[in-house]
Amino acid sequence: MSRQELTNRGTGVAKWSFPPVHPEGRKFGLIAGGITLFFAFMAWETLAWPMVAVTVWTLAFFRDPARATPIEDRFVVAPADGLVTLIEKVPPPPELRGPDGLGDEPMTRVSIFMSVFDVHINRTPIRGTIKRVVYIAGKFLNADLDKASDENERQHFLVERSDGVRIGFTQIAGLVARRIVAFVKEGDSVANGQRVGLIRFGSRVDVYLPQGTSSRVIKGQRCVAGETVLAELGVDQDLIAVAH
Repeated sequence: MSRQELTNRGTGVAKWSFPPVHPEGRKFGLIAGGITLFFAFMAWETLAWPMVAVTVWTLAFFRDPARATPIEDRFVVAPADGLVTLIEKVPPPPELRGPDGLGDEPMTRVSIFMSVFDVHINRTPIRGTIKRVVYIAGKFLNADLDKASDENERQHFLVERSDGVRIGFTQIAGLVARRIVAFVKEGDSVANGQRVGLIRFGSRVDVYLPQGTSSRVIKGQRCVAGETVLAELGVDQDLIAVAH
């Protein structure tokens, strides 16, 4: 069961239900709701109605839907909802380089941009152990820009499987994002598609694929965190976009 559907076993009818709100966002929803009630109590309708919309949007921003994650270990799943904006060969970030990290050679980086309307709960691309969590303070440039990977506030994760395969991914703050939150720490074991953090109010996630592995998504494609397969480990075959 996933994607906000609850199945009625008696009738076989799938019913939609608003997904739960992550605890990290409940306080913001309460604040917005409190302001809305205050404006309504004061009969300030011109302020109360817009605040109703703000309250609904706040709760929607922090929604935390269930996801059906592929169980195949060879798949690298998307860590974020959003639009694939960049796919390019680049060196790994300095914080993830070295013999105990991703090495020093260029690797394929897939960048997923999250708008303020996307789900902002981020998930691990593979199962394994969190080997590194590195937070870097920085700027708040447009997260859609290439240089945001090097200049914006960001948080790096390195996940290693039991067979030694490593995946690095980075949460990057954007223009209006002002806090990156991690749900895991170094040494934690994580399952495929497990929640690992969130970024508030618009941002981006970069994924660094191992050598010999190419992307199975293309620029302009939308991803669903924990469900969309970004790559198949060991398969190096670029996709070609076809116009219809």
